[in-house]
Amino acid sequence: MNTASTAIQEISIAHSPDSDDAFMFYGLATSKVRVPGFKFTHTLTDIETLNQKAINEAFYDVTAISFHAYPYLQDNYTIMSCGGSVGDGYGPMIVSSRKMSLDEVKKTRIAVPGTLTTAYLALKLFAPDVETEFVPFDKIIPAVVSGEFDAGLIIHEGQLTYANDGLVKLLDLGQWWHQQTGLPLPLGGNAIRRSLGPETLLTTTNALRHSIQHALDNRDEALAYAMQFARDLDTNMANRFVGMYVNERTLDFGEDGKVAIHKLLEMGYDRGIIPMRAKVDFVG
Repeated sequence: MNTASTAIQEISIAHSPDSDDAFMFYGLATSKVRVPGFKFTHTLTDIETLNQKAINEAFYDVTAISFHAYPYLQDNYTIMSCGGSVGDGYGPMIVSSRKMSLDEVKKTRIAVPGTLTTAYLALKLFAPDVETEFVPFDKIIPAVVSGEFDAGLIIHEGQLTYANDGLVKLLDLGQWWHQQTGLPLPLGGNAIRRSLGPETLLTTTNALRHSIQHALDNRDEALAYAMQFARDLDTNMANRFVGMYVNERTLDFGEDGKVAIHKLLEMGYDRGIIPMRAKVDFVG
């Protein structure tokens, strides 16, 4: 009888504490999806912090990132072909307590959720000279309501709740991007450390794809799990939000989704927003 223990490889995963990420990682986080020989640990942190950690430390094996951040961390990470958040004709929004023209918006100081977010990149493509200031994503709506800022750039669930606080939408950057390019707006994805090696890269990517499929196949249970991260959304609104960002494109970006990632980063480089050219590659 062989009593030797089988070595377990631990994979550290970090993602945002919001309902769509929780939904897609439901299978792995609750061990509904298991991979022999692998153990997955989870850390929940806001996306701008994850962007910075991936650039400065290469700390997690798998980390949610904004696509804007990818060129800065591409030497250490590659992109999983699943797990992305893509706005298909919708995306981050500029909101205000009053209506204003787009020309006025370009001259307004805007609260942004981080300079490495894709929301920020899209904003700078729309208005290169706009003045911005970093505010944690969950503090932007209160900062606009209080009058500290004339406008704010909102991500996550705020895209569905801003009107509850008396704010008005000035521009949906996902719509603007689609009008400019005819493409969806790729917002974020999951990056995985290259040093794990080809076999582990593929096994881990497939595990995430299975987790996403499990959540889609067991929507009620996965949504109930995700509700603990749904920040001010009732079940119907949380279901709507999850549907926006966990869908067929989350299982696979699709050809137009991959084209959109290349185009977004190339435009950012060409316009001097991103200092280095991105070399985009995918696992799986």
